[in-house]
Amino acid sequence: MNAVKLAGAAALVVGLTGAAWGQEIRERQENQQDRIAQGVRSGQLTAGETARLEGREAALNREIRTDRRANGGTLTPQERQQVNRQQNRLSNQIYRAKHNGRRQPR
Repeated sequence: MNAVKLAGAAALVVGLTGAAWGQEIRERQENQQDRIAQGVRSGQLTAGETARLEGREAALNREIRTDRRANGGTLTPQERQQVNRQQNRLSNQIYRAKHNGRRQPR
């Protein structure tokens, strides 16, 4: 492969990687919202647990929006890594809240 084709392919991969990350972040946000909603419907999450989880989700979403605005609509690799860690942490918090034995009174 000549240098021009290689440079073009590399630029395409970098561009798709940023878009793919954005899609992955959105999918995880939607998935976590669905998990919280399911916990509310099943009674696994109390009102307080739901409020805390929703607040943490909202704070993370604000942070992502702010970071994207500061970087022309994208996240830096370091910001993506940080968002991934925060989403992992939130996912674990959702799991623990849903499985801690507390139930919403019916």
